[in-house]
Amino acid sequence: QVQLVESGGGLVQAGGSLRLSCAASGSSFSIGAMGWFRQAPGKQRELVARITSLGITVYADSVKGRFTISRDNAKNTMYLQMNSLKPEDTAVYYCNVVIVTRNYWGQGTQVTVSS
Repeated sequence: QVQLVESGGGLVQAGGSLRLSCAASGSSFSIGAMGWFRQAPGKQRELVARITSLGITVYADSVKGRFTISRDNAKNTMYLQMNSLKPEDTAVYYCNVVIVTRNYWGQGTQVTVSS
């Protein structure tokens, strides 16, 4: 049973930084692409950043230059370094991983940015 455990969310003032982590366990297969999505109240879930098993990254335009996604394949862990946070970054952030052809989701971690 694949499990994703997220950590690192919290409350921060605008301009501050947070680092999210997502640790995957329970898979007998290699992890493919990993990504962070977020969902703000009343809005659809959206892609924040994604990283392939080879380290190729994609970012939403709204976070380019402020967020950095990375992964440690030896630890099956993904990170999201979030700098220069804005109130509009407030959302529940979800970890997503692809194993073989299946998508797995974390439980979500709240990020709140105060103005």
